[in-house]
Amino acid sequence: MADQAGRQIDTVMQESRLFPPRPSFSDKARIKSLAEYEALWNEAATDPAKFWGDMAREELHWFEPFTKSLNWNEPFAEWFVGGKTNASYNCLDAHLEAGQGDRVALLWEGEPGDTRRLTYTELHREVCKFANCLKTLGIGEGDVVSIYMPMVPELAIAMLACARIGAVHSVIFAGFSAEAIADRNNDAQAKVQITADGAWRRGNILPLKETVDAALVKSPSVKHCIVLDRVNEAIEMKVGRDYWWHELMDAASDDCPAAPLDSEAPLYILYTSGSTGKPKGIKHTTAGYNLFAKKTFQWVFDHRAEDIFWCTADCGWVTGHSYVVYGPLSAGATCLMYEGAPNFPAEDRFWELVEKYRVSVFYTAPTAIRAFIKWGDEHVEKHDLSSLRLLGTVGEGINPEAWMWYHNKIGGERCPIVDTWWQTETGGIMMSPLPGAIPTKPGSCTKPLPGIIPEIVDESGKPVGKNQGGWLTISHPWPGMLRGIWGDNERYQEVYWSKVPGKYLAGDNARCDEDGYYWIMGRIDDVLNVSGHRLSTIEIESALVSHPNVAEAAAVGRPDDLKGEAVAVFVTLKNVEPTEELRNALKQHVRKEIGALAQPDDIRFTNALPKTRSGKIMRRLLKDIAAGKETVGDTTTLEDYTVLANLREEE
Repeated sequence: MADQAGRQIDTVMQESRLFPPRPSFSDKARIKSLAEYEALWNEAATDPAKFWGDMAREELHWFEPFTKSLNWNEPFAEWFVGGKTNASYNCLDAHLEAGQGDRVALLWEGEPGDTRRLTYTELHREVCKFANCLKTLGIGEGDVVSIYMPMVPELAIAMLACARIGAVHSVIFAGFSAEAIADRNNDAQAKVQITADGAWRRGNILPLKETVDAALVKSPSVKHCIVLDRVNEAIEMKVGRDYWWHELMDAASDDCPAAPLDSEAPLYILYTSGSTGKPKGIKHTTAGYNLFAKKTFQWVFDHRAEDIFWCTADCGWVTGHSYVVYGPLSAGATCLMYEGAPNFPAEDRFWELVEKYRVSVFYTAPTAIRAFIKWGDEHVEKHDLSSLRLLGTVGEGINPEAWMWYHNKIGGERCPIVDTWWQTETGGIMMSPLPGAIPTKPGSCTKPLPGIIPEIVDESGKPVGKNQGGWLTISHPWPGMLRGIWGDNERYQEVYWSKVPGKYLAGDNARCDEDGYYWIMGRIDDVLNVSGHRLSTIEIESALVSHPNVAEAAAVGRPDDLKGEAVAVFVTLKNVEPTEELRNALKQHVRKEIGALAQPDDIRFTNALPKTRSGKIMRRLLKDIAAGKETVGDTTTLEDYTVLANLREEE
């Protein structure tokens, strides 16, 4: 073991509960048994290129057929070489041609309670008209369009309109600063900005156009700005640059055939935070991404024609791209979109919407689930959630106790939970239970999807044994994978392909148990090195959250002369006062749950943890605070800067 210290990660968490699919669910499922899943996975693993090629011919519309499934010149992939297709066509026209135009595509509810309902025919018409609006402003194939909007149907319409004419969209979450918008616009050399006068958030209006105006002063490549009238606010419109959405649409034709695009034509850029302070523009292309988003949606969410599917993510994040827009709409699904926050006007807002729209499939983040737990069960119990048949989680690993609450309180012990692991870079879900086939274990994303071949290795690139932690890698290309970092292929190679030759490095630690189930153990940078043992932050956090008084926890390391690193944790509580007695009780609880090695040296109580706007805890910032260092690196994704200031004051 001595020579392995620092190479693999010690696992200390034990979780033995197992929840097999209910026979009544499996009987109707797309993939009905473990044997059926294993046969499909083995077929895909034998010849992934053939597997995906056969799938692409069946699932996508092609203006021109492809001649080869895969060209692989590490680290650059080309899928479905020579083929021409269009993601907007696959999301819209394909359903109209199949006689499904009257099917509802989007159900939308605004924060103030205003509603809309768009069929596939109506959505198609709006997308065609807006595509023509972009054309009138000189936008064509390969041009970048920057989108900074609230969660309204026009956000999806703008994305699909770009895809229709071959423009590349760059969606920026409508909460970023003017500086962050300008950085992204300049990196992408965006030509048009799309925004709204404002957005509703917890009863207040966020002044989006005002923020965009400040960004455009520093975005010289942007020549035009299209503004949606969402909140009816008086705003400044710059003559010659700014246009009202509705005025352009009034003059636009609804005839806009989808452009036949090369399979590898860029579809979108999505910026993720970078530790260096420079955001990375993740590039996804047309055919492979479209296929992967569609198939993973159908497999993981066991899509049925009658489903009402609600993914609570904003389209500013990859989850919204893949599982609000491209995946569900390619599959002909009916999706609910919601503009507002989960706790406005009250903490039962999500459950009110589930009941109102009879949502059957609900997909949200562990950080939201932990917030629901903290707010109290009474907000759930006042609503009828019997329409739900399947639950999902996305964003980061879910701790077992939050999983159990979700299973019991939201799922009524009858709904399978699909705990999904994937990334902006992967384009779609990589590992997840298939709900009719794979028994679930609380906290595990279970098994890889067909066509995905993971391997866990130590720092020298050698595979580790069962239940040994290490770096998670993917050892064969897949269609949804990123095609590079926008304008920086060298950085792409360095970040994802240089440390383990021949394999994509996910940046996460993981272990695979004796049943072949995968457990995500946190980011590679989040490992604690305590007295020669490498410990996963997620396992320590899960032990803390299993205590009845803890709502959320984040574990980080701080330098320690004796141990190398000491364990420092930041804890938010459930409606109890922090005391020294509780601090000591929590230390003993961790010791009892997972051993003396993981017992925290420091516990700090806080009202909130620093998170990205997509809900991930920013442990890198907490590590700086625990070590007493100044914060460095990219903080543009931080949701609430006051959280950081308050934590520093508490030092």
